[in-house]
Amino acid sequence: MDEWIRQAEVWVGQAESWIRQQPPEQIYVAAVVVAVTILVLIAASCLKSSKLNTIVLSGLSNSGKTTLFYQLQDGSSHQGTVTSMEENNDTFVLSSEKERKGKVRPVHIVDVPGHARLKPKLDEVLPKAAGVVFVVDAQDFLSSMQAAAEYLYDTLTKASVVKKKVPVLIFCNKTDKVTAHSKEFIKKQLEKEINKLQESRNAISSADISDEVKLGVPGEAFNFSQCQNKVTVAEGAGLTVLIFGCLMWKTVMRMALSPCFSAISLLSENLPAALFQ
Repeated sequence: MDEWIRQAEVWVGQAESWIRQQPPEQIYVAAVVVAVTILVLIAASCLKSSKLNTIVLSGLSNSGKTTLFYQLQDGSSHQGTVTSMEENNDTFVLSSEKERKGKVRPVHIVDVPGHARLKPKLDEVLPKAAGVVFVVDAQDFLSSMQAAAEYLYDTLTKASVVKKKVPVLIFCNKTDKVTAHSKEFIKKQLEKEINKLQESRNAISSADISDEVKLGVPGEAFNFSQCQNKVTVAEGAGLTVLIFGCLMWKTVMRMALSPCFSAISLLSENLPAALFQ
């Protein structure tokens, strides 16, 4: 797409040069050519921007990402499935919206496997993301806290996430369990761990982390409010699709990042108003 746009820009330059050499009656034709070329450039830009309608589900293995994916897709829980080693990637109308009257837009959701060696898959989809939902296992949080913080840190410092100000929702899953930690506790601990990571990464040569943007404010303890993009922390249970839908779409999907088309904003508008009260 970028190469095509550059070629179109070359054509515009050639057209302008040609106009200067032509009699007045032919200039009108040239003006039409230039106008059409500009319209094509605008259309190409819109098509390029419309790709940014993907919501990425990320997080460690066993955090509940795949359950959330299927719950949103068809309302099933898919209990008993093994840890996914392949991404779940689909565009669909939310299961809770299928019976609604009128035109309901589909949304593109990618569930990225949380296994460490499959993290490059996350790097592939982040540049296309309009929003990221980072899922944390609130019940088994302490044992995976450091790994979760590192995974989240790598996401928050990606240039593609920071430059486009991609909103991130930290979803504390499984909070329906008695032994689950609260979102306040999880938020505080993640900030502490990320602060440690930030201090250690600062000692690394910038050449080794060329695709990484530094977080926080120098001399201050890190907190999510210091991020250039919006970071929100919420809690819920993956098997309660309405709760997750409320939290997820309210904080992430209503943020329309595509100027030409946004399934995100349309979905937010179509959700029952009662969910946001």
